[in-house]
Amino acid sequence: MKPEALQSLLEAVASGNLPPEKALEELKHLAFEPVGGFAHIDHHRNLRTGFPEVIWGPGKTPDQIAEIMEVMRQRNPVVMATRIAPEVYDQLQERVKGLFYYREARICTLGLPAVEPTYPGKMGVICAGTADLPVAEEAAVTAQLCGFDVCRFWDIGVAGIHRLLAHREAIAACDVAIVVAGMEGALPSVVAGLVSCPTIAVPTSVGYGASFNGLAPLLTMLNSCAAGVGVVNIDNGFGAAILAGQILRTGLRLAGKG
Repeated sequence: MKPEALQSLLEAVASGNLPPEKALEELKHLAFEPVGGFAHIDHHRNLRTGFPEVIWGPGKTPDQIAEIMEVMRQRNPVVMATRIAPEVYDQLQERVKGLFYYREARICTLGLPAVEPTYPGKMGVICAGTADLPVAEEAAVTAQLCGFDVCRFWDIGVAGIHRLLAHREAIAACDVAIVVAGMEGALPSVVAGLVSCPTIAVPTSVGYGASFNGLAPLLTMLNSCAAGVGVVNIDNGFGAAILAGQILRTGLRLAGKG
């Protein structure tokens, strides 16, 4: 953020030439910070979207990730990096203080590992099989870091549908459902036919050869016969959690509570 731009904005508010609401809108798009010649940190994304910028781990060196985290920790309520492999986390520990690692989710954060819910509503994360857990945990941990209450339902795929039906009432009590499945990807369609809340389907790259690294479940979910199913990209647990959070926050705003 250029100091002169901020000063001009504040002077306009102080003189009464610019309403505070208008100034807030301008601030939402004002601040970013260059880091090391390889990144620009969007410090005001939290103002615009409700959640801070998140670091995508793959393709970045541990030194780059560490430098970005150190800059972000000064001005962001949550600093989070996704798809961090265990060996990368080991290197980050030597460079950044206060790290916590969610090994199953492959998420690295600064600050306390436990986050109390700050929003009403419950988010259900439903996982078809144990092999889908990394993507499901990515969704669950992201949602918790966003400030939402998360209820996990693991290994209840359609191959043993009685396992799903045993949790039917608890899943129906959720306000939004994230359903993670590989293989043929049938689980989201089944869940959406049982509950009244929005259902977000997440295909995973888990499956035998004809699943084509997640393309088969992706197409199944896109062609769901149950109404009200939204689909994110293959293995995108993070994106599903952010979308679910936006749904819940929009509901709060419409109810006059957010």
